[in-house]
Amino acid sequence: MVALARTLHELAGRTGPFVPVDCAALSTSLVETELFGHERGAFTGANTRREGLVYAARGGTFFLDEVGELPMETQTRLLRLLEAGTDRPVGDTGERRAEIRVIAASLRDLRKGISEGRFREDLYHRLSIVELRVPSLRDRPEDVEELFEAFVREACAQAGRQPPTLAPAVRIP
Repeated sequence: MVALARTLHELAGRTGPFVPVDCAALSTSLVETELFGHERGAFTGANTRREGLVYAARGGTFFLDEVGELPMETQTRLLRLLEAGTDRPVGDTGERRAEIRVIAASLRDLRKGISEGRFREDLYHRLSIVELRVPSLRDRPEDVEELFEAFVREACAQAGRQPPTLAPAVRIP
């Protein structure tokens, strides 16, 4: 999904950076400071000011991979970011403009998460303005050969070699 999000970023001609975030890998206790940053002294151990990933993505694309893994409290702050276009570092009283494009992805069924009380319905509607469903490769075996050939061509081009021709015996019937 990161490759698809990066391609969307590049095709859009954004001038700012592409900032991917694996929400499943973020520590629950530090997720808000990772995303929104913090002020010096905001909590024990906050010896310096930190900008956060939202701020790092300004002018570019902020990609939230596995957005369904975010805690409810963070979902509320993310909703505010999407609605108001502003964010606020932990421990700060002022808001700052967040000029970013947000792309989100999830392997989880977010609608099911809504019915189970694990995902905010209003956030879901904010994120699903344009929804792309990317089926698993096992659900589209007709694409395997074409993808394989594309990867071989790309690898050979990077190595400065001519791509081989696939023998009929290795092709998928």
